[in-house]
Amino acid sequence: MSFEVIPAVDMKGGKCVQLVQGVPGSEMVSLDDPVEVALDWVAQGAKTLHLIDLDGAIEGTRTNAPIIRNIVEECKPQGIYIQVGGGIRSFEDAATLLEIGVDRVILSTAALRDPELISRLSSEFGSDRINVALDSKNGKISIEGWTKESEHTAVEMGSMFEEKGAGTILFTNIDTEGLLNGVDPKPTEDLVKAVNIPVIASGGVTTLDDIITLKNTGASGVVVGSALYKKNFTLTEAINTITDEI
Repeated sequence: MSFEVIPAVDMKGGKCVQLVQGVPGSEMVSLDDPVEVALDWVAQGAKTLHLIDLDGAIEGTRTNAPIIRNIVEECKPQGIYIQVGGGIRSFEDAATLLEIGVDRVILSTAALRDPELISRLSSEFGSDRINVALDSKNGKISIEGWTKESEHTAVEMGSMFEEKGAGTILFTNIDTEGLLNGVDPKPTEDLVKAVNIPVIASGGVTTLDDIITLKNTGASGVVVGSALYKKNFTLTEAINTITDEI
């Protein structure tokens, strides 16, 4: 799998936002039309879109479902791969998203509470459509929209979910997420070494060099949000940087 730069479209209250470390009310970016934002990323060269329903993650309400459906309807005909996360807490919720055309669902809290859910979804839809998000703070996994901390590490959980049938892992380093202070590659590198399935990195990307740093961990891709929205660099520049490295 070649390394990929994946733009984030985080949705809250019907808008596209970027929060600082996932804290509600900390929006550093707020744009009115997430569909327009998604289409702009596609125009800049995105092959995959990373959609997160923050209302789902924080409040447990799927208020952004119509927006997700609209993005799928607009972007899928263009051959865009779409992964969706945020508040997916049941088999039925995941199945609904997959059935409307989402390529891959991202589960976090539900997976940690019921690991067998990953086995069920993988068996029904295929492991390539099931991603487990491991969000780490101070070395421990955070759940429920980063509001609670578990006792487990990313390496422990990554190995377990690989056995359960997850096809990919999304690893977010909360310690660097949204701060635009750069990345810490070691936690990502440790997880990549511990599992055999692809790991997508997230958290802290500030410069084009940060993208190269995460690529060198062995990750299969990186989700970028704040740095793109704050115009530290363009998506096209990021893609070209990776291409130049090959």
